[in-house]
Amino acid sequence: MFFLIVGVGLLLLKYLELGFVASLSWWWVLSPFAMAVAWWAWADATGYTKRKVMEKMDDKKKQRIDKQREALGIKPKRR
Repeated sequence: MFFLIVGVGLLLLKYLELGFVASLSWWWVLSPFAMAVAWWAWADATGYTKRKVMEKMDDKKKQRIDKQREALGIKPKRR
């Protein structure tokens, strides 16, 4: 997401010809988009994305269980 935000910002600055970006080559302006594609390809190939999703789901599940135990008057487990 960071690379996309930087890329859109540089693209906007280049299009409006503002600041030092106006004198940069288009290759420099468009390079954050290539880095974003490379990051996504690496994250999907290594399982990084899937692992982060699983961690979020596990955290939500733990919070839900703790909330239900608290409502029943049972102390939540500490790990």
